[in-house]
Amino acid sequence: MKNPSTRLVFEYWDTLRGERSAPERGEIEPGALRHALADTFVLENEPIGPVFRLAGTRLCALLGHELRGRAFTALWSDVESQAEMRRLAQTVMDESAGAVAGLTGETRTGAPVYLELLLLPLRYRGRTHARMLGSLSAAATPEWLGLDSIESMRMISLRMLWPGLAPRQPIPVPARGRPPKFMVLPGGRA
Repeated sequence: MKNPSTRLVFEYWDTLRGERSAPERGEIEPGALRHALADTFVLENEPIGPVFRLAGTRLCALLGHELRGRAFTALWSDVESQAEMRRLAQTVMDESAGAVAGLTGETRTGAPVYLELLLLPLRYRGRTHARMLGSLSAAATPEWLGLDSIESMRMISLRMLWPGLAPRQPIPVPARGRPPKFMVLPGGRA
């Protein structure tokens, strides 16, 4: 995860989740995500596929319109990409796994933009396959934000965040406060 918003949303979700496969929607406190709220969204699973229930202001500005009530897959212009995103959202719900994807996009005026998408499962009143928490953010705030909008996107990388895998341990810092220049970490062939 490269973008600060992506990391913040994931870390908050992971803390709430604890040992469970996914936290409850009601546990999400918007104030805890205040630094990433503009890039954050909640999807509701409908028969047509995931639909935006809530979407942050910066995300709506990137795409040039309000997203609430719109199909998540409608963000992609071609049918193949829409099917790919529908399968990805279904996998997130079926496996209670998160997904982080790198996207490349182009604005109406042809400016390139690189984005990071995060999808995380949520329970809603005890039900699975109900909601998803996510974020979609640009690597840096584009200078054209509010003047132009993204016209097309495509996925260029994908990493699944499978449940039950232990998070990486932080690198220990010696007592004198500086990390060592060279350190051997346990792992590899044992």
